[in-house]
Amino acid sequence: MKVNKKKFGENGAMLYQIENDNGLILEATDFGARIVKLWVPDKQGELKNIVLGFDSAEEYLEKDTYFGATIGRVAGRIHNGQFSISGVDHELPLKNEKGNVLHGGPHSFEEKVWKTDIQEGKEEIKLLFKYISPEGENGFPGELTATTIYTFNNDNEWTIDFIAATSKDTLYNPTNHVYFNLNGDFTQSVANHEFWLAADRYAVLDEDSIPTGELRAVEQTPFDFQGAEKSVDQGFKSNDPQNKMVDGFDHPFVLVRPSLDKPQAILKTEDMRLVLYTNDPSVVVYTTNIGEKTIDMQGKTVKKHAGITLETQILPDAIHHQGFGNIILKKEDIFHSKTIYKVN
Repeated sequence: MKVNKKKFGENGAMLYQIENDNGLILEATDFGARIVKLWVPDKQGELKNIVLGFDSAEEYLEKDTYFGATIGRVAGRIHNGQFSISGVDHELPLKNEKGNVLHGGPHSFEEKVWKTDIQEGKEEIKLLFKYISPEGENGFPGELTATTIYTFNNDNEWTIDFIAATSKDTLYNPTNHVYFNLNGDFTQSVANHEFWLAADRYAVLDEDSIPTGELRAVEQTPFDFQGAEKSVDQGFKSNDPQNKMVDGFDHPFVLVRPSLDKPQAILKTEDMRLVLYTNDPSVVVYTTNIGEKTIDMQGKTVKKHAGITLETQILPDAIHHQGFGNIILKKEDIFHSKTIYKVN
């Protein structure tokens, strides 16, 4: 295995390119501790990039900073930007979407240049990204030391470890906002992708994409990806009000039995297969529902439904809903979650 690094734009960010012994290449940057590209050979041996991303840090700032990034302190939306910890009420001052706080608020983890260490081995290479979020950043209590570790190995696995500690009780619920398109052509929709997901419930959303608190059974709905793989397209063609409201999927799914030993999701096309393992309790599936908007990316025009995210995390807005999980990180605790994406 080998790793190279080079400048990633003009703001001091670096790009790290890791190639394993099978010819797969993971490209990641310290700007937002994000994945930029993942090059995988198809059945004909042609390398295809299956991750949506831009060519410089400046492009992310100009077009969309969430693509491929580490999201924090809290992934998803916090309703009204308000929460309580141990009886103390907090209101986040920087609301960045319809009076709510999205993905930790503006200019958060995804726009920071993280400190990077590289650990090289014969069978795997690790990128250790570290960011210290100061006390009160975007209104959150506590100084939070966040570490995101990317491990790329000769088993064609990209592993993400999220580790964090805080000086005061705070909220923490990170994810990676990776967008996949296994066609390797972002001008094509992911409608041809087959999908399996070990989830029996999904979180119902209101018109502002805030969970209502209801966890609805997926059976006999377009949200059912259990059993045999089903086409992602079933969400695009659906008349279910939840699909129509977002024009596809933008929903958290509840995993039945999260595990690092058994697959939790499978995404595949004729040429490519991606398997997900995680110890997180849910996966947010988002299908790039950008309407008539287009995005210029790597010399191509990205349109609606050009990517699909598999964002592992605790259910969004968990601080406001019983049964959604605990996103309070105590000052005496260490947060640690792990997700593996495997190409086979």
